[in-house]
Amino acid sequence: MSGPYVIRGSVSLPEAELMWRFSRSSGPGGQHVNTSDSQVELRFDLAGTQALPEAWKRRALERLSGRLVDGVVSVRASEHRSQWRNRETAAVRLAALLAEATAPPPKPRRATRIPRGINERRLREKKQRSETKRGRSGRNWS
Repeated sequence: MSGPYVIRGSVSLPEAELMWRFSRSSGPGGQHVNTSDSQVELRFDLAGTQALPEAWKRRALERLSGRLVDGVVSVRASEHRSQWRNRETAAVRLAALLAEATAPPPKPRRATRIPRGINERRLREKKQRSETKRGRSGRNWS
């Protein structure tokens, strides 16, 4: 592996908590594809991990509830012929998934009034456009 996969800040995926499974890939390959286990499935026990802060863990469990099986999130990769590259892809994908799931919610939008000048300009431009289009009809032509 190319090192720790950072989720956000100083929090990264702990290597000891990652569960790897390899199987034959249906993806790209050559003569070697029928004998090599190049597909990678990476599993991470989100419910039981101690690597994430408690608030992040709650947020991730809530947001990823549809993807979890008994509190475990799973990611597959089989794009590459090499098992090594598929391992890298799966780990990066899992880190990105967890980063997105643990992100703080966006700040609520503050309602603001539209300035009167902007509204008046919009209505004036609409009226001009209406006049232009009305002038194109051939009603008054004799």
